[in-house]
Amino acid sequence: MQAKDEFMNQAIKEAYDGINQKHGGPFGSIIVKDNIIVGRGHNRVLLKHDPTCHGEMEAIRDACANLGTHDLSGCILYTTAEPCPMCLGAILWANIKVIYYGCNKLDTDSIGFRDDIFYKAFYEKDSEIYSISEFNRNDCLNLFKDYSKQNASRY
Repeated sequence: MQAKDEFMNQAIKEAYDGINQKHGGPFGSIIVKDNIIVGRGHNRVLLKHDPTCHGEMEAIRDACANLGTHDLSGCILYTTAEPCPMCLGAILWANIKVIYYGCNKLDTDSIGFRDDIFYKAFYEKDSEIYSISEFNRNDCLNLFKDYSKQNASRY
């Protein structure tokens, strides 16, 4: 059985692979199930010109593809930095309940990444970085009603 530090070392290696290729920041992630690595990812924001390509997101996509499921229950995530709010949301949607991270959000801020403003925006409700408001709710409710009639699978 591999130890936690070996899995974190794999996440660090993944991050180095990404920064050496100039794909993005120093963020690497590994997803483990039953002591086997099932997903890997590093930050590919610069490579893909896509702000959602954080290490955790890429590892979730990889694990889901490898396992043929959107449900990563029973998996463990190892990541080089505390997940940002976007990644934490994806981790929770994937049903990953155990997360180990290396650097915290203050460490991330100290090297020039702005995660902290997103925590403030989401949790303090006094955001100056975005505006959100309800609009055209009735038409969207009709969409939801039509979807509900289809008896589609929920995730």
